[in-house]
Amino acid sequence: MTTTDGGRASVSIQDMSKISGLSEATLRYYEKIGLIGPVPRDESSGHRRYGGHAVEMIEALGCLRATGMSVQDMRDYLRFLDGREDSAALMRELFERNVSRIQEEIERMHVRRRYLALKAELWAARERGDADGENRIVPEIAAAREGLR
Repeated sequence: MTTTDGGRASVSIQDMSKISGLSEATLRYYEKIGLIGPVPRDESSGHRRYGGHAVEMIEALGCLRATGMSVQDMRDYLRFLDGREDSAALMRELFERNVSRIQEEIERMHVRRRYLALKAELWAARERGDADGENRIVPEIAAAREGLR
């Protein structure tokens, strides 16, 4: 539900959760650890009311969280928004580091996928009664298993 709070639109924690993709518990946690500032409360109900600027910032945090970015990196992101002369370089480094992290995750996922595909091939060969096929796949599985470690 959207209401006006001093001329600015504000949303409830439920709506903020829907907008940002962050759970209500995560929103409360981010407030508790200071990632987001104190959230004003509705005077009559005591419920949190997120204003326009907070909504935009929390939407951005939701996107960063969806990429797997750490809380510390999100803190840095918010700190680098201050417009310092070196902010652009710091932001670039932050995002390049996270691109590298994602690339490593993708590579690990490819190894896992390869291992599972080989295991499926092994069981398909066993199902067909193809002993030669099984014997051909076993060394590949062993090699793929090494990549899982």
